Amino acid sequence: MDSLSDNADEGRAVINRQRAMRRRKVAKTVHDSRARYSRPDTAAAQYTLERLHLFADTRISAAYAVPMLALIVAGISTLWIEPTLVALWCLATIGTHGLMVLTCNTYERASSETRAQSRWLPRFALGDLLYGTSWAMFFLLPVREETAEGFLVFQFATMLIVVAMNTMQSATIPKALIASTLPITLVITFSFLSLAAPIHYTLAAMAIGAQGFFLILGNQLIKNANTILEYRAEKDHLIAELETANALSDESRRRAEAANMAKSRFLATMSHELRTPLNAILGFSEVMKDEVLGAMKNDQYKSYAADIHGSGQHLLNLINEILDLSRIEAGRHELQEESLSLGPIVAECIAMMQIRAKARNITLHDAREITLPNVWADERALRQVILNLLSNAVKFTPIGGDVWVTAGWTSGGGQYVSVRDSGPGIPEEEIPTVMEAFGQGSMAIKSAEQGTGLGLSIVQALVNMHGGQFKLRSKLRHGTEAVVTLPKSRVMNYTTEPVPADDPDEADFAASSTRRMA
Repeated sequence: MDSLSDNADEGRAVINRQRAMRRRKVAKTVHDSRARYSRPDTAAAQYTLERLHLFADTRISAAYAVPMLALIVAGISTLWIEPTLVALWCLATIGTHGLMVLTCNTYERASSETRAQSRWLPRFALGDLLYGTSWAMFFLLPVREETAEGFLVFQFATMLIVVAMNTMQSATIPKALIASTLPITLVITFSFLSLAAPIHYTLAAMAIGAQGFFLILGNQLIKNANTILEYRAEKDHLIAELETANALSDESRRRAEAANMAKSRFLATMSHELRTPLNAILGFSEVMKDEVLGAMKNDQYKSYAADIHGSGQHLLNLINEILDLSRIEAGRHELQEESLSLGPIVAECIAMMQIRAKARNITLHDAREITLPNVWADERALRQVILNLLSNAVKFTPIGGDVWVTAGWTSGGGQYVSVRDSGPGIPEEEIPTVMEAFGQGSMAIKSAEQGTGLGLSIVQALVNMHGGQFKLRSKLRHGTEAVVTLPKSRVMNYTTEPVPADDPDEADFAASSTRRMA
């Protein structure tokens, strides 16, 4: 047994260490996230890194598209330009593009600390400047005079395609966008203006206008990228907060489980440790109180013995109720169900409470139906429920009052037990309080009645275990009614129709209470 206990303790220790490591990891993540988003300059730097990543990823994705476009442009331009010059230009353009792709690959493979360095932005801007200049050189290539017709349109179309392509590739870095598009626009504009013809002036103006349009488009793309990055940052921050809440929840659950285990161990230990001396106290005080071994010459000592016996009984009842509620809450209370009749149990409980009722001159009225069929339930639990309700009714009913006990059919085919008193009642706002464990209403506090505040909690728990319902209805100066309802599924050999009139509701309760007060 010792080895099994040691293994269990070791397993729990391992689980606790794993949970502690996970909590520390989550705490570090949350701390880093909060530190990152709490500084405005850090947020901007974080967006810059993200934009650099988008820039590099876009360039790598277009690694094969750009050479294909350059080859197509080179092949077509041989109709107007010397093939040797076109080949040299094509090699230079593809070379600068390859250099940019290589730089982007290096950036993507670099560590986070290397990426955070400020050298990458100038590298990308310089690379795009070389790339844009290589495309601009195409518009400076000499054209054969005999085949110049149609080349003007081809030049302008090439310019639009290349500038649009560069805008899409470099939109996330404004400096790179200008470096890759502005050289092309300037060279073709200068080329058009050097030719003194209206069509060339028109195309030069259109080239400048196209450059402005693509800059506006690039600016809008940057705004969209920033918006997406902000949403992503908010999502990461929210995930971090959720991880924190989850870690706190796990920690709270672990503490609750540990507290529950400690409570169970405490109750298991104290149950024996308290009951053993209490039984001795009760036994010896009862012997002294009843003067079994001889008369006590001092009446005050006899009164003390009676007080000791009464206090011991109260403490024993308190321990029993706490243990009962703990077993129920822990799910360890098992119902010993059998077929039984509700009427005789109610009659036995009324008989047991007669002594206490007569001591306070309270009349117990038995208004139960005699011909109720059996129900499938736990006899001990039902007896405890009814005794608790009767005990509360007798306790809080004034001297000379009345308590009505009713048992009958419900409108749904089940059976109910109702305990109604003519006491001072409970304020409606205090009903949820008295239904809780250790909860007591203002009337109980004012009257200084002994009680643990666990009776109604135990009643509610036992009734719920039977699948039934427990309702407490009360109004000031109109008494209190407690109704326990068992469902139709608990009734044995149910063949007759229920009588709806026997199911008490709030209107009947208020009306009957008013008649009693009158």
